[in-house]
Amino acid sequence: MTLPTPVTLAGAPPSPYTRKMLSVLRYRRIPYKVIWKQPREIDDLPQPKVSLLPTFYLPNEAGELEAVVDSTPLITRFDKAVAERRVRPTDPVIRMLDDLLEDYGDEWLTKAMFHYRWHYQADIKQAGDVLPRARIKAPKEEDARKLSQIFSERQISRLYVVGSNNTTAPVIEDSFKRLIEVLRDHLTAHSFLMGDRPGAADFAFYGQLTQLAQFDPTPTRLVLDIAPRVYAWVLLMEDLSAEEPRDDGWFTTDTVPATLKAVLTEVGRVYAPFLLANATALMEGAEEVRTEICGATWVQKPFPYQGKCLDALRRSHAALSEADRTRFDDLIAGTGCEAIFA
Repeated sequence: MTLPTPVTLAGAPPSPYTRKMLSVLRYRRIPYKVIWKQPREIDDLPQPKVSLLPTFYLPNEAGELEAVVDSTPLITRFDKAVAERRVRPTDPVIRMLDDLLEDYGDEWLTKAMFHYRWHYQADIKQAGDVLPRARIKAPKEEDARKLSQIFSERQISRLYVVGSNNTTAPVIEDSFKRLIEVLRDHLTAHSFLMGDRPGAADFAFYGQLTQLAQFDPTPTRLVLDIAPRVYAWVLLMEDLSAEEPRDDGWFTTDTVPATLKAVLTEVGRVYAPFLLANATALMEGAEEVRTEICGATWVQKPFPYQGKCLDALRRSHAALSEADRTRFDDLIAGTGCEAIFA
């Protein structure tokens, strides 16, 4: 299915998934125009079933324009529509690795983003002051102050959705610190997560880090103190349109370095036990997810979408040929990620 020229999307600068997809479009050299509004504020375009950012306006199979959300299938759709400069690795094993890391970036790293933004007073104030004003036509100052309080209170009340609470806060923060350490080490030796050219995982990490490393004051200070390379990498990921990727730019199963396995070990340490506990809670109809991560208690409401993420990862794993599945399983052995596919 061909893409319209330009591709139209609605988004917001403080939205990590908007930033993720804008970076993808720039790297892919896909012409686009972005409307800095919420979809509900746009009268002349179709409304999405679920109001999420970014919302893309793309033709369906009947040629009718529809509102489309969810960055992961959108990246796949763009890869199918435009052959040049794809972000999904061609080797099915490395593609599976990229899928796993993209999922972690989108679904676990966002817990840190949401937590830091709405847990600490300095971050709450900055987000409350800036986010309601992040529109082309700014509200009147009196209205903006009211919106700031309403918006902040609503977002804080939704912390339970991502699992940020006083019990889980140490787990989230320790995980984020470990991640930026291993990411620093990897990105010091390699240009991207997936090698010398970016994969979908790079854009997923980048999207969350646009907020964690460059907007919210508490995690930004951590990144600058611990991993200035990560801070700089986020700046560079903003626009990769001039990069000329080589066909052999992605890692192969023989060249995946120890630094990337260290990133995978962090995924296995925290995301794998959460995914499994969340799936169990959904299957049993439980009212809460309760498990242990890194020796500490994790408790939150079940998250149906992340149950679907686990299913999608397992389906992709099962779809590999027997030889490729063995190569992938050998690659992640000892990282803790193998529990996801057991």
